[in-house]
Amino acid sequence: MSYYPIFLQIEGMRVLVVGGGNVAQRKVETLLESGASIFIVSKELTPELKRLVDNGDVRFLGEEMKDEFFDDAFIVIAATDDKDLNHKVSMSARRRDLLVNAVDQPEDCNFIVPSVVRRGDLLISISTSGKSPALAKKIRELLEAQFGDEYGAFLNLMGGLRKEVLALGLSQKENRQIFQEIIAGGIIEALALNDWEEIELTLTRILPPNVNTEEFLSGLK
Repeated sequence: MSYYPIFLQIEGMRVLVVGGGNVAQRKVETLLESGASIFIVSKELTPELKRLVDNGDVRFLGEEMKDEFFDDAFIVIAATDDKDLNHKVSMSARRRDLLVNAVDQPEDCNFIVPSVVRRGDLLISISTSGKSPALAKKIRELLEAQFGDEYGAFLNLMGGLRKEVLALGLSQKENRQIFQEIIAGGIIEALALNDWEEIELTLTRILPPNVNTEEFLSGLK
């Protein structure tokens, strides 16, 4: 089977999680980072999941699954240690054309969750199509060593710079040249060293003179 890679915007979307153990907790924590609205069903909850429920970060629906829990769900996660239950949850979700992931049961999934390197807005996903999670983990660890926090900081910088440059009304060719020079100008390496003087000098050299780099960078330091 060939998978279609995609990034989903799930802020505010309803996610049903079935299970309350450590695996379910990891799923919930990642989903919360993306702003999902999480509803959980489980006979038991880890202390951290119970804390999230008590704080109102996650809504607890009860110990037993009910058909109405699928209503308005966008994603379903089956993360119990009962394979038969996970399968039943998967089948119910599929009958409703919902996205469903059953942990460690690829035959009960219509999507799989990749291993991810996250550096701010930089997301690097690694998948072995479910054939070797151990290899995906190894590749992730290699990438984590290669891509540090400076890449997230660089994207914060570029997010603002891109707006400033595009607002100048330059040609597409001129915009592309500016952005390519910024990428190649050593700014990422300077961010790793927290060398803001070098960053300002580089941007002053690359950007048109009507872009006030000093004022722009002061809000990022």
